[in-house]
Amino acid sequence: MQTLDNPNLTSNTAPAFDTTIHRRNTRPVRVGNVTIGGGYPVVVQSMINEDTLDIDGSVAAIRRLHEIGCEIVRVTVPSMAHAKAIADIKQKLAQTYQPVPLVADVHHNGMKIALEVAKHVDKVRINPGLYVFEKPKSDRTEYTRAEFNEIGAKIRETLKPLVLSLREQDKAMRIGVNHGSLAERMLFTYGDTPEGMVESALEFIKICESLDYRNLVISLKASRVPVMLAAYRLMVKRMNELGMDYPLHLGVTEAGDGEYGRIKSTAGIGTLLAEGIGDTIRVSLTEAPEKEIPVCYSILQALGLRKTMVEYVACPSCGRTLFNLEEVLHKVREATKHLTGLDIAVMGCIVNGPGEMADADYGYVGKQSGYIALYRGREEIKRVPEDRGVEELINLIKADGRWVEP
Repeated sequence: MQTLDNPNLTSNTAPAFDTTIHRRNTRPVRVGNVTIGGGYPVVVQSMINEDTLDIDGSVAAIRRLHEIGCEIVRVTVPSMAHAKAIADIKQKLAQTYQPVPLVADVHHNGMKIALEVAKHVDKVRINPGLYVFEKPKSDRTEYTRAEFNEIGAKIRETLKPLVLSLREQDKAMRIGVNHGSLAERMLFTYGDTPEGMVESALEFIKICESLDYRNLVISLKASRVPVMLAAYRLMVKRMNELGMDYPLHLGVTEAGDGEYGRIKSTAGIGTLLAEGIGDTIRVSLTEAPEKEIPVCYSILQALGLRKTMVEYVACPSCGRTLFNLEEVLHKVREATKHLTGLDIAVMGCIVNGPGEMADADYGYVGKQSGYIALYRGREEIKRVPEDRGVEELINLIKADGRWVEP
């Protein structure tokens, strides 16, 4: 129950509510020169589409992502040849660009591949449902406890060499559970449920902990947002019960493309981040990987978790609007979008303008026909002809020493 800090407040005084997102406390896990968790900013990730055997193509793709703000890049490693190619990719990145934190994606029966690629990357991602492949039996009606434990022992035996290698090299592992690839015994035991996803992750976590290895990041992705939300929330609950503080990688897998893919990803990732859950994110779009990065940063900016671009506050326009709001917002954005750390409001009339933009650094308001009122915070600075509005806004920002050239 919330209580007022000041007991002398009268009933007519509104209490000050905390609008800050309080992130879950997690252990820091280092991936190259980036740290996930531990109070560090939420990290943005993506994955290249290139075949890892294409050294030059992969280097170029990694560089493209990194240059626009992707902080960790994942590459697929389906074979031993691909694992060895990562060494050349890493070397060429260092020679022609700079070191970039790399994650190797290892799936089916990946022990030997994972051991090789662990030498060359900063983190290895494994999928518990596929790391030790369990051949389904069409006539199976149940899993006995003995069968369940037998496969568990096999998983430990297979996972142990990789854990020891990563522990020795002080490198990280992502235990990445996917709703669509749960192991058969998890499906029989827990059903196609968030609980099955969580238990699958916990099985691998406990093996790692038994080997004194805790450089872990956990993900529980699903293509359906409600399943994804339930899985992460349950994972946090179970980790709290078990005294675990591993950081979480958030994502809605196979979100699709276009507007709906972005909305779907934002609904899942944004909801959890708003609850303080999540330390690194990837928006999975069926588009060029470069298209994912702006969505990630927009989600983080909207929640106040990262400040990487201008925050534009603009009213939806109505009959009171004294200029073409959509056109003017576009002009203001084009002139200022390269800046960082500013809030700029573009408001169509005086009714909502000053109040709605109270928290903005600068305001551009249609107060009278043909003129624009420019604000610094809540203070009106000057009125200028509409055709000079954007120019004078830039001059105001320059006068305050907050302008940088594009």
